[in-house]
Amino acid sequence: MSTAELLKGAAELFPDEVVTSANVRHLDLPFGAGRFALITLDNGFDHTKPTTFGPASLANLDTAIDQVEREAAAGEIVGVGVTGKPFIFAVGADLKGVELLKEHKDALAIGKGGHEVFKRLSGLAVPTFAYYNGAAMGGGVEVGLHCSYRTVSAALPAFSLPEVFLGLVPGWGGCTILPNLIGADKAVTVIIENSLNQNKQLKGGQVYDLGIADALFEGADFLEQSLLWTASVLKGEIAVERPAIDRGEAWDQAVARGRSIADGKVHGAAPAAYRALDIIAEAKDGDLQKGYDAEDVALADLIMGGELRSGIYAFNLVQKRGKRPAGAPDKSLARPVTKVGVVGAGLMASQLALLFLRRLEVPVVLTDIDQERVDKGVGYVHAEIDKLLLKSRINKDKANRLKALVSGVLDKAEGFSDADFVIEAVFEEIGVKQQVFAEVEAVAPAHAIFATNTSSLSVSEMASKLKNPERVVGFHFFNPVAILPLLEIVRGEQTDDASLATAFAVAKKLKKTAVLTKDAPAFVVNRILTRFMGEIQNVIDEGTSVEVAEKAIEPLGLPMSPLVLLELVGPAIGLHVSETLNRAFPDRFTVSPNLAAVVKAGKRGFYVYSAENGFKPELDPEVAALLKQGDVVLTEGQVRDRVLDAVAQEIGLMLDEGVVAEAQDIDLCLITGAGWPFHLGGITPYLDREGVSERVTGKRFLEPGLASVPA
Repeated sequence: MSTAELLKGAAELFPDEVVTSANVRHLDLPFGAGRFALITLDNGFDHTKPTTFGPASLANLDTAIDQVEREAAAGEIVGVGVTGKPFIFAVGADLKGVELLKEHKDALAIGKGGHEVFKRLSGLAVPTFAYYNGAAMGGGVEVGLHCSYRTVSAALPAFSLPEVFLGLVPGWGGCTILPNLIGADKAVTVIIENSLNQNKQLKGGQVYDLGIADALFEGADFLEQSLLWTASVLKGEIAVERPAIDRGEAWDQAVARGRSIADGKVHGAAPAAYRALDIIAEAKDGDLQKGYDAEDVALADLIMGGELRSGIYAFNLVQKRGKRPAGAPDKSLARPVTKVGVVGAGLMASQLALLFLRRLEVPVVLTDIDQERVDKGVGYVHAEIDKLLLKSRINKDKANRLKALVSGVLDKAEGFSDADFVIEAVFEEIGVKQQVFAEVEAVAPAHAIFATNTSSLSVSEMASKLKNPERVVGFHFFNPVAILPLLEIVRGEQTDDASLATAFAVAKKLKKTAVLTKDAPAFVVNRILTRFMGEIQNVIDEGTSVEVAEKAIEPLGLPMSPLVLLELVGPAIGLHVSETLNRAFPDRFTVSPNLAAVVKAGKRGFYVYSAENGFKPELDPEVAALLKQGDVVLTEGQVRDRVLDAVAQEIGLMLDEGVVAEAQDIDLCLITGAGWPFHLGGITPYLDREGVSERVTGKRFLEPGLASVPA
């Protein structure tokens, strides 16, 4: 089948593609270097809708290459360039089309179609040049890899091969050409390490330093400079030299390093990284066509697998649902926030003050019970601003302006009399929080919103003794505040729409992913994690070893093991949340006597770390001595079933209670608030895929095709 027929068939499966054109224009290069053909990739929209490659877009590029191929063969042009519209080069395959594929043969056609078009660039009778003028990802990077030479803009903000992050492999030449261009080790960094590190992006300078691009030019006149450079290359005045590739032991070591990274991140639970590494290993002998064939098969297999479908589902949750929160009131009801009050000046409160200050750029005032604490809180914010200045993230004027906006006082009347939004981050005890809000209500203006950063207490109960309980809203951040995107916005029984709308408007300015949740114990993330962790603790208390209990969860490929997570959260906080949930749901949430003993002993966690052991977690002998266990010993499989059944049951109950609008919100919370991996799609696609949902609740959580291959 010809490339044109292949792409025509694929295009019929994807009627709603945003089609990218490939416009050819001609220009005379400087220095009399000759006539040049420049192909510009453009979907007709501005930079907010990046250029992608679906079947019709690939067909357009194929047609453009037909034209320049004829011109090159006739000696009418001396070279061909490929560039993008302003700010965007191209960001890869159109995933909306991939979602629709139901057959392995159709998935195979997508891989072959991309290869057949892109590799024509390296087969032209004249040299080809890619000018990475803006964001380039996936297939956008790969189309440039097929060219003879590449330049990159110093202003380019994002360059990556993110496929492994989503559950794919770079399947249009990335796994094969990149290691042959820059060496296997650097290729493993780009394809595996960066991708599994939350899709880390490269800047223009890094692309050049890695050797992916042959020249680096400033953004302002990037295309002009690239064309001057092109002319010099074509005239033989510039010779591009690339280092020899080590195809010996270094190649094998790079692949082994990649496997170690994949094991550390996904523990063998997600196939994409391993498939990519297999292709890189095969590319060692430099046989490009063999590599392309392997990419086609891997791409098709993965497109028809659950990991990719979960990855796309997760991507859509974060990019779409996360930006349009379900259940949020009309944003026109939101009130302006021109001053923020923070009750408390401890670490959490100080982090919140810094975030509000940086994102809202309005006066922020902290209060606490003594001057020393207030000074420490303001000092923390000042020190963090100084760090930003030192890293050139802000300039001196901005640093001085931000420092001038933050202050601390002991007197709430002085601090909050003109505040529009007051958030508390004090001790997690209902009486303390009620007292704080009573004091704030006495001095704050009538329109001010009161937000609580509670992780598990009732927002309604907190507001119950106020004259105006309707202005209290839950505003639960996750630690570290600057990094984790999730913000659980909790509607109390009397919270009104204006308060809720203001909370959502503030969340948007804070650049957080806001999810609306009912005022139910521990809301979403902490309730699920506590049930999850509680079941792990239960099997340990009953007699299963810590090692077996931890290893049982590895197939999920979570970012860290349950007990390492407990260490991060803090055993005392974990115990407190489990006690809160035990009071609410004593039949399902237990309080582990072993965890209580660990907290009482002042231990920071179950593990110790030593240099001799490469800082791997080892059970602390003092903790081992504290553990009192029964004699029921389970296998890893039995532990995993117990834990997943418990989580599925809890999610089913939460949906029945209306804690969130849909299962999608639970997944969005786990991805953005607990760092659960994209390849799981959060949790519900995994529970559906493994048959746990139906075993426990009698039905799937998601419609078939939503995070799985359409029926």
